[in-house]
Amino acid sequence: MKKYFASSELIINDDGSVFHLHVKPEWLADKVILVGDPGRVALVGSHLENKECEVESREFKTITGTYKGKRITVVSTGIGCDNIDIVMNELDALANIDFNTREEKPQLRQLELVRIGTCGGLQPNTPVGTFICSQKSIGFDGLLNFYSGRNEVCDLPFERAFLNHMGWSGNMCAPAPYVIDANAELIERIAGDNMVRGVTIAASGFFGPQGRELRIPLADPKQNEKIENFEYNGYRITNFEMESSALAGLSRLMGHKATTVCMVIANRLIKEANTGYKNTIDTLIKTVLDRI
Repeated sequence: MKKYFASSELIINDDGSVFHLHVKPEWLADKVILVGDPGRVALVGSHLENKECEVESREFKTITGTYKGKRITVVSTGIGCDNIDIVMNELDALANIDFNTREEKPQLRQLELVRIGTCGGLQPNTPVGTFICSQKSIGFDGLLNFYSGRNEVCDLPFERAFLNHMGWSGNMCAPAPYVIDANAELIERIAGDNMVRGVTIAASGFFGPQGRELRIPLADPKQNEKIENFEYNGYRITNFEMESSALAGLSRLMGHKATTVCMVIANRLIKEANTGYKNTIDTLIKTVLDRI
């Protein structure tokens, strides 16, 4: 018996578009680029040869068009793993649920998703301007813990080693991080031979969760020092951002292929930052467009 999705679970707008994104099923390409900033959708879209659709709702802006003969959808997610939960579930619904019958389609349609973003570097080999492809992500957000199958897709020994290193085991006030691998084939294709392949922490906030202290003291003042020193089976944590874990984790559970690539705009180790990164991010965008 086919699975049926009630209107309270899958909300479809009167025009046939999915609730938050306002995208219709026929507008979705198999290749998807995700960006955080809605303004960056236009930057990616400027490289497309034609545009089939352009729609905007809240922080979610979508363009579908072609680049060198490849049909590509570009979507802005806003900031944070909670927004990735919305975007991934609605993109998967557009691909794999019949909006007329509200039933799951018999054949899985697999999407390829690459998030392009900015991040903070945590190692000497990740100075400002470095491109990092997230080979593994450590989710501080807790999102995947709400989904069945979480343990089957996560790297549980890595999780335990990280928890023990941070001293968070058994501490109810600490996050319950999960460790997830991005899609290996997509990493090979997107990272090529000129990106650092890293372990990325997807933080649940920009300030405290990433070890930034303004007026509120941190619960663990040595958090970032411990993160920078962590090593497991040759892996070291390379960068902070805020979405990669949810993207990789939900994609694994749904049967899609995903990874995240970020440009370092601040190095937390040597305390340098660059806010004038617009031209360099365009180089990263063109690289991903060529390789996706």
